[in-house]
Amino acid sequence: MTRAENHQTCQPLEQLLALGTRQLSDAGIEGPRREARLLLMYALGLTAEQMLSRSPRDLVPDQPFLTYLARRAAREPMAFITGSKGFWTLNLAVSRATLVPRGDSETLLSCLLDYCPDTQSSKAMLDLGTGTGCLLLAALAEYPEAWGIGVDINPEAAVLAQGNARRCGLADRALFMAGVWDNALQGQRFDVVLSNPPYIPTADLAELMPEVRLHEPLAALDGGADGMEAYRELCARMPRLLKPDGVAIFEIGIGQGEDLRAVAAAAGLEVLEIRSDFGDVPRAAVLRVCREKTA
Repeated sequence: MTRAENHQTCQPLEQLLALGTRQLSDAGIEGPRREARLLLMYALGLTAEQMLSRSPRDLVPDQPFLTYLARRAAREPMAFITGSKGFWTLNLAVSRATLVPRGDSETLLSCLLDYCPDTQSSKAMLDLGTGTGCLLLAALAEYPEAWGIGVDINPEAAVLAQGNARRCGLADRALFMAGVWDNALQGQRFDVVLSNPPYIPTADLAELMPEVRLHEPLAALDGGADGMEAYRELCARMPRLLKPDGVAIFEIGIGQGEDLRAVAAAAGLEVLEIRSDFGDVPRAAVLRVCREKTA
């Protein structure tokens, strides 16, 4: 017997799925049938394979599915209902202390693998504004000899990220701390610096979709008046943080590529590439410290 099947009223599986699809569609959720199926799978404790093996006429408990359905119809992110989110090759715990990891951010990992192709090398990595730890942990999973530090201004995020390191079997190579950027790192230099900083212009926050605006921490999104506040801070720090051949890889927002190039140049950095995500949106910027011209 799956969880919740020993109490509560029951309804046919197909009837609950139809109800969920209708309510999520009315709430403006994209892919309402898919999301209703995912919620029902989670409520019943079933895998995708187990769900497929069930008859549409099977009687199943309507709770906690109906509770989860109401939360999703109120535009609470699916990840906050299930408590986890897949990212790269990992399954990470999430909480309201951080942004939910997004597939678009995986573009940074593809850049890292291209610019640092020797995955067996011992690299020092830094993730600034680490959130769930998704970028650093995904990178460490690809580079088994590497180690890294993740920093977040929110102590709750740092605790969550350290828990994710344990969850992913990476706690022996990852340390997470609360702090302001690299202020506590005492001159340490890194081969790789990763960051998905706040980059939404303050005036645009009110236009974000409800899942983000109502449920995710706005401090992790607010990039100041022009959306570039965090990039100015990050770029100014890169010359002292990066090793001579090190690279920084930042996530950027829509239309911020040229502004980032200008900010980077003012800080003595060059942008090697701006790579688009699968939606063809420029998403990841690869930077390094400008090399001095030889005579």
